[in-house]
Amino acid sequence: MKPRERVFAALQHGQPDRVPRFEIWIDALLQELGEEDPTAIYAHVGQDCILMPTSQPASSNAWKNGVDEWGRVWRNGSYTGGVVDSYADLAAHTPPLGWAEQFFDAELIRCVGAAYPDHCLIFGTHIGPFTAGYMAMGFERFFSRLLEDPSFALALLGARTEWCIAMYQQAVAAGAEVLVLGDDAGHGKGPMISPRMWRRFIFPFHRRIVDALPVPVIWHSDGNIEALLPMAIEAGFVGIHGLDPMAGMDLARIKREYGRDLALVGNVDIRVLFGGDLQAVRNEVNRCLAAGAGGGYMIATCNSICAGMNPAAVAELFRYEAEARSW
Repeated sequence: MKPRERVFAALQHGQPDRVPRFEIWIDALLQELGEEDPTAIYAHVGQDCILMPTSQPASSNAWKNGVDEWGRVWRNGSYTGGVVDSYADLAAHTPPLGWAEQFFDAELIRCVGAAYPDHCLIFGTHIGPFTAGYMAMGFERFFSRLLEDPSFALALLGARTEWCIAMYQQAVAAGAEVLVLGDDAGHGKGPMISPRMWRRFIFPFHRRIVDALPVPVIWHSDGNIEALLPMAIEAGFVGIHGLDPMAGMDLARIKREYGRDLALVGNVDIRVLFGGDLQAVRNEVNRCLAAGAGGGYMIATCNSICAGMNPAAVAELFRYEAEARSW
């Protein structure tokens, strides 16, 4: 099977010739993995997907210093808080929807598609309404306002949803075949808000996003979001990415409970990638392949390839993924 065929077979709960490899974010270790090109790295390490290239507009202050156009506060590239506290702040820190066009270089994306015609072109970024909401306001203010001023919280979430839809529609127009909605909603013990609050504040917006897009949408979240998975199914997500084992997301159990309705992506424990025990890396791959056997699963880390990982361990992950088979 070709890479794209494997991905879509898994998304449709089928059993391709091998488990698809679907690492979404790799670029933190480009040179260490023997590549310079942030797109070519995907084919270089044997992935079945290619992440669509995008770039921040030159006028954006995101990931720099100070307040960006979304009201997020940055210090030396790290998020430190949010400033949105009123409807005036929301208006001042919500760029026009047409600005989404500036994140995509149509000619560059066309060249990527021509270079890798058999791979599945994906787009994923952390702009889901929940994450965008608490980053715009800062954690304490956002979660307090869900209780104290739900009308404002809903206005903020609605505005961020419209931006999210605009960005993902631009990605689809540029050629994205599968979308990954980054919307982190869990911690080590469970969701950040109760399922009851999730249904009121987030579920309608997730459903609006999925309904507005003509291609499959996978929801990414760190942490333990198992209690929210029934609403992920109801919202129309085709799959879930992350499946954080450090937060108790047991792949075998989740596959039994939800695998008929959701394709599962991830679950490789990234802790093994920070050390030097290559057998532990291989064991982790074997564990995930066994737990995900039977179709409807794509192997990936529970998060991403990030700075600080041992390049030898990451290289072994990708090498052994190609060698190991679950069926």
